[in-house]
Amino acid sequence: MAGSLEEQIAELEAELTKTPYNKATSKHIGRIKAKIAKLRDEAVNRAMKSGGGGEGYSVKKSGDASAVLVGFPSTGKSTLLNKLTGTESEVGAYAFTTLTVVPGALEHKGAKIQLLDIPGLIAGAAMGKGRGKEVIGVVRSADIIIILVDVFNGQHVNVLLKELYNAGIRINVPKPDITIKKSSVGGIRLSAVGTLDLDIEEVRTILSESKMMNADVLIRGNATQEDFIDAVQGNRVYVPAFIAVNKVDLIDKAQCQEIERTIKERFGASPLMISAHSGYHMEELKDAIYDCLGFMRVYLKPQNEEADMDVPLIVRTGSTVEDVCTKLHRDFVRRFRYARVWGESVKHGGQRVGIAHSLIDGDILSIIIEH
Repeated sequence: MAGSLEEQIAELEAELTKTPYNKATSKHIGRIKAKIAKLRDEAVNRAMKSGGGGEGYSVKKSGDASAVLVGFPSTGKSTLLNKLTGTESEVGAYAFTTLTVVPGALEHKGAKIQLLDIPGLIAGAAMGKGRGKEVIGVVRSADIIIILVDVFNGQHVNVLLKELYNAGIRINVPKPDITIKKSSVGGIRLSAVGTLDLDIEEVRTILSESKMMNADVLIRGNATQEDFIDAVQGNRVYVPAFIAVNKVDLIDKAQCQEIERTIKERFGASPLMISAHSGYHMEELKDAIYDCLGFMRVYLKPQNEEADMDVPLIVRTGSTVEDVCTKLHRDFVRRFRYARVWGESVKHGGQRVGIAHSLIDGDILSIIIEH
């Protein structure tokens, strides 16, 4: 197949569109999808390597988590950042005003959240168009994505989601539980826990595109061809996200409801309708960011003292005692002896637990370390 990577991908996508899916064609379809995935990765890697990232694209993470504003140019990302954080990001009514990543700090419910305003994402960003390579790099490292569109360009949501998908970013889906171990002999061996719609031939075909002829594959739960291809490529990131529609103060209530309904129908969740300019729904937006990040509060209790119930430690849901130790001081893990916990994660108050113990929102924690 000749032509540029973009032409090769377009050709394969056209073939995919005209191939009806059934059991007889599933292997062929799997092969095409695997080829497209490989070519896309090649295109993204090539874009990432070509040219420097320029000033402002290497952002040091700070706070309890980071959220990135993703949208087309001139959707109001800079105005929104200024409204939420007080950061002065240059605002202008023309494309590409933001030429570097502008970080701001949002404090909400005790959490310190780093908000990143990046140059507008455009169609073809995953292939390196515009400032795509730098923008995608920042998005891949964020903890959540806020997809921002304005009321006059609701269709941009489709383009933005496609660009994120093409760049290996999977939003609002759990990472499939798939293990692939290469071996030197024995062909492809497939084990499944639970019901699996993929069959061994589809798995074998997809692996052959990556020159893998011998491997042990374990899939827990169901998985699609796309899930399996993602596992083979091994460089996908899984990030929570939500959609916010800006500039709602410029249209009437009926138009607002129509946009909300359309986006909910297409994506299964209602967008947050906001106005960065007027400040409409800013508190709801802060709550949505906090909730999407999946924070929980842990109250620290020094040994033989009362817990400080006014200042919780903010950690991500699912955090362990070790995660808290790491956050407090890098030496705490090495010097850890045991911990005591009061709260929902233990059977009785003051229960002694190890470093791997999982905490629950509202737990009180006392960490005992070697001095």
